[in-house]
Formats: sequence, structure tokens, C-alpha cells
Amino acid sequence: MLAPAKHRFSVTEYYRMAEMGVLRPDARVELLDGEIMDMSPIGPFHGGVVNRLTRLFTLHAKGRWLLSPQNPLRLNDRSEPEPDVMLLRPSPDDYTNRHPQAEDVFLLVEVSDSSLAIDVEKKLPLYGRAGVAEVWIVNLEEGAIEIYREPHFNGYGARTILRPGDQARPQAFPEAVVDVAELLKR
Repeated sequence: MLAPAKHRFSVTEYYRMAEMGVLRPDARVELLDGEIMDMSPIGPFHGGVVNRLTRLFTLHAKGRWLLSPQNPLRLNDRSEPEPDVMLLRPSPDDYTNRHPQAEDVFLLVEVSDSSLAIDVEKKLPLYGRAGVAEVWIVNLEEGAIEIYREPHFNGYGARTILRPGDQARPQAFPEAVVDVAELLKR
């Protein structure tokens, strides 16, 4: 007797479900390894931290990257998450003809509160396997920034945890300093 198996969807099927109304237009979902996952509601602290990162990275950009908050990232044919913030390679069309892919990402940031388990257990391995160079998980519950570098098939080879009093610096742009205490103040 065969054990029941999950049906895994492709990105094409995922978009077709949205077009056909199977997924509501206002549905907060993302496709992770073929599974359609509900996204957690965005609370005020989470939203405020995304706003702070957006403001800070906009000030430092100077045309070197395109700031992309809460937009899709095409990892492969079965995964299209929507990270909170991405610093992307500039594109002449601002990614109007395709979603960015892993090689387009300088830095990806997930702001995590109730979504921490999914961000660490599901998304992080997908980002590493796809080759996203650097991922920050802003852990609101622990008051820390977890920095992941050295992507490989199972995730990341290097992990650093920064707390208030520390400064986070994107590997590609070390002068774009993020003060952990300032980012996480309420």
C-alpha cells in the first residue's frame, strides 16, 4: 500500500490558480518547494522594521542596488517566496519582464516573528540551495539579526548572530551599516 503523497505545484500552476480564482486576489500566500503556504499577518512591529530597513537601504543605495520590499523571488520552478526586503542588482527594466532570481540578489532579509519556524526551516534551505549569497533573519522575538552566508545545497555554511550593540553590514556593501539596537527599538 502506498502512503499518501502531497501534490506539489509548479510556479506555472500556482499562477494559473490565481488567474482562475482558486486563490483569492487578496490571498497572502507564497509557493515554497511546491507547497502553497499561508503568510502570517504583518503586525505593526514587523511592518515598522521593514519600513526602517527600506528607509535605511534607500539612503545608502546611490544607484548600486534596487530595493525590493515584499516582492516575489523566483528560486526555481517550484518556489517563489516573497521576502520582506531584497537588495537587487539594478535591472534596466526594474524587473518588469521577469521576477528576480537568486543571482540577482545581493541581500535578502526576512523579518520574523510568528513566521520564524517557516523562515528558518523552510525558506532558508531553499535560499541556500538556490545560491542567494546572503540572508538576514531579523528575529523579533529574540531581538537579534541572524546573518547567513556561504550558500550550499542544505542551507548556509556561516551563521552570525548580532544583538543590540552590534552592527550588521551587507557583505556586498559593508558601508551600509544597520545598527541592531536602532532597527529593533519599539
